[in-house]
Formats: sequence, structure tokens, C-alpha cells
Amino acid sequence: MYCIIDTETTGGKYNEEGITEIAIHKYDGTQIVDSFISLINPEKPIQPFVVQLTGINSKMLRNAPKFHEVAKRILEIMHGCVFVAHNVSFDYRILQNAFKELGYNFETSALCTVELSKELFPDLSSYSLGKLCKSLGIPFSNRHRANGDALATVKLFELLLAKDSNKIIIQKLIDKHKNKKKLSSKYVDLIANMPSEMGIFYIYDKKGNLIYIDTGKNIKQALNKLFLKENKTALAIQKKVDLIHFELTGNVLITKLKFHNELLANKPILNRKPRLKATETTFANDNFILVSKGRYLEEQAVLLIENNKLIGYAFVALSYQVNQLAILKTILTPIKNSLINRQLVKQHLLHSKAKKIIRL
Repeated sequence: MYCIIDTETTGGKYNEEGITEIAIHKYDGTQIVDSFISLINPEKPIQPFVVQLTGINSKMLRNAPKFHEVAKRILEIMHGCVFVAHNVSFDYRILQNAFKELGYNFETSALCTVELSKELFPDLSSYSLGKLCKSLGIPFSNRHRANGDALATVKLFELLLAKDSNKIIIQKLIDKHKNKKKLSSKYVDLIANMPSEMGIFYIYDKKGNLIYIDTGKNIKQALNKLFLKENKTALAIQKKVDLIHFELTGNVLITKLKFHNELLANKPILNRKPRLKATETTFANDNFILVSKGRYLEEQAVLLIENNKLIGYAFVALSYQVNQLAILKTILTPIKNSLINRQLVKQHLLHSKAKKIIRL
């Protein structure tokens, strides 16, 4: 679970800023499952330039709750979650200082969407939230207000998770996990937060090594079956498992493509070597977008074929992102134009009824 957070402050002397507004969206990797949004009375003056930037003034905050009145709710919604923000060092510092004034030591794992964007979208000219959203086709309203910025960061983080084929995000969390309290060895605890939806799951040992990858129409059910099996591979997994990560895929084609390519890229020690064979495959159209079911109701999965070659896939929630080819190419996760991948797509085109093709 992740908590995507944005705070607005009074400005002023470093480490003495007060919080004027906070927005927290609890995000499970697919959708927002809980939210907390509130103005905060900072009990100190707001710098004039901040009033001009955010539109928040002291009069608006006169009857707003003070931080100590909402602190418990903030801790409740953030329990067990990774702290995610755009320029996370700022928001983390602001919250940590606010809790410190209450005598509470606030500490949690954190991820920065600025840092992740630079790694996953290395060719962009700017990584400010506004310009990133414009480059990636993310709708952005109520700029410089906590909820507007937080919702835009949710959409950005969603794209980053989908783009992260090299598992940069989960590796950062694993590195932090190594130095903290170990997860319970009880399988029920490992499975507790897994979704009952289609996707891929990744099993890591206590050293942070990826040891096994598999898929499931129902991830929780697939893991439950795996931990009940008594064959050689299953027993080895049960002995070594320390952490499980998952990614929802939404449909069979994306599941097969991601699974096959993750196996080739990562070569987990407990997976069998893939034995797929393929012959030369061509598509009936040289340039088209294949649209399939996404991970949730409002989303679609798209696959781009250009000059009869596989280019990449993405999850989109806006028709604008599909219709603007330049934006679509920016958010695509690249995929190899290999014989196996081409054959998987060709089989889907021939046998799947639930599909839409946009010819370019």
C-alpha cells in the first residue's frame, strides 16, 4: 500500500513552517481506497507569497482543525503504507516536524516521484509536477492546492508503476526493507494484502533476490495454492520466501507478455526455463493500436504496433492519451519485437473476441 501525500505550508524559516493544508490518498497500486483531505490551522502567519501562490489565507483557516486534532487520523490512514510524494523530502520533513512537536517520532519508508520520473522518463526537459503532467497527458487542476497536487501525483505514480519494467520501485523498497524488521514467516500474513484479481506476483528471499515469478487470474488464490503444494519447487519457495510483490495486468495478453519477458530478463532461480517456440509472424496491418481491458473499470490497456513491429504497451484512463500518439509513446513500456512476443499478440488477435483495433 502507498499513501500519496501533498502538503501546503505557511512558508518562512526552514523547519519552522506550519501546515495549512494536507491531502492523503491511500493507493493500492490500482485505485484509491481511502482519502483524508483537510485545511489545517497552523497557528502562525502565512507568508504573503504563499497566499498568492496557493490562495490559502489566515481567514480561511480560522475554524480549521489544528494539527494535533487530525494527527491520529493521519497515522491511521498511513499505517503500513509507503510515503509517496513529489519531492518527498519536503513533505516528509514537514510531517516529521509536525509530529515531533507532539512528541511523536514519525518514521516510514518513502518514495519520491521526482527521482523515479528521472529514472523512468530520462529524456524529459523538466520534472516539475505541472510540466511532467503536461508531457505525460495527465489532467491537472487546482494546482498548488494539496488535493489537486496529490491527485496528479497519484496519476503520475500509476504511470511510473506501469512503466517500471526493471522493478526500480520495488528494488528501492526491498533495499529499505532489508534494514528493518523482517516480515512474518507465516504465509497467511504474506498473502493478507494480495488482491483477488489477475496479475503477476514476484517472490523475493531475505537477501532481496527475486527467486520466483508466476501469474494468476486471482493472485491471492494462486499464492494460497502455491503455499499448500508439496512438490520440490513449491517447498523451495516456501522455505526461501520473505517478501511478495504483485502487479495487476487486467487481461490475458498483457499477463502473458509481461510474464514471458520478466522470466527472460530476471531468470529467477526457482522458475523453469521457458520452452516456447515461435515462427516468423506478420500482422495484417502495419500500424495499429490494440485496445484491451485494463486493470479496473475506467482503464484500458493499449499495445502499439508500428511498421509491423511491437513498440510497447501502456495502461490509459483517457482517450486523449490514446489519440495523441506522441503522448502515448512517452508513457509506453517498451517491449521487444521478438518472435515469441509477436506470436503471443497474433494469437490474441486471432482468438480473443474482446478487442478493439485502432488503425493508424
